[in-house]
Amino acid sequence: MLIVNHEQFYTTQLGAGLGLVDETKLLLCLYESGMTTNELYTIALNSGLFPMVSARRLRNIIAECFSPRYIKSGVADTLKKLEPSIASSSFNQLLLIHTAIANRVLFDFIVEIFWSKYSGGYDSIGTDDAREFVVNAVREGKTQKPWSDSVIKRVSSYVIGCCADYGLLSSGRVSKRIIQPIRMQQSTSLYLSHWLHFSGLGDNAVIHNECWKLFGLEPLDVRDEFKRLAKNGWMIVQSAGDVTRISWQFKTMEEVVDVIAQS
Repeated sequence: MLIVNHEQFYTTQLGAGLGLVDETKLLLCLYESGMTTNELYTIALNSGLFPMVSARRLRNIIAECFSPRYIKSGVADTLKKLEPSIASSSFNQLLLIHTAIANRVLFDFIVEIFWSKYSGGYDSIGTDDAREFVVNAVREGKTQKPWSDSVIKRVSSYVIGCCADYGLLSSGRVSKRIIQPIRMQQSTSLYLSHWLHFSGLGDNAVIHNECWKLFGLEPLDVRDEFKRLAKNGWMIVQSAGDVTRISWQFKTMEEVVDVIAQS
């Protein structure tokens, strides 16, 4: 099963809303299993939870942000159950994963620019870095059609702002954002490993999946992460050379959610 789509064009979809952390939590409260985008919009509009948001803006948030990230990926139910029971910093990492998968431009920016700056010892990332990244992407044909300078400028600000919303960069309207120290939470690695597994990936495909790169992890790092999870009895990991076999102790994501909520 394809998790990260290399053929996905870069879009301006992040412009409908960046991280939207607070809005996502409110929408998850309203969301019920099997609900469509239109049903959620109608309930949200009548809920009184978004008094400062216009009807058109609310529709954009749900149709362009919430739905592609969480409904179409089938994770809204799981996130709804998890949100009340884990720390905001951990929950934000889960939102980051699914937002990046739905927006390839953000995914690649984090993997290619954020982590290269981080590992290179830089202390900040500027709007110029983001602009150069987007300009190169347009030149390489990663957008469906060439973007104008104004669109390039906007998308550059979107990726920077989204990284700030999820705690990778400092907030504030400044040209340079401070790189924040980030480490994958144990609950995040437990969630991501099992979500990939239940999505139909084999053991080694789980370990080599690109989603781990959002947290700066390469396959060897992922294996070490799994060995830490194994110490809690959550999986059994056997490695020989480049081949790793995993005995998965949980049979459903519901079991994983219960463990995360209690840990």
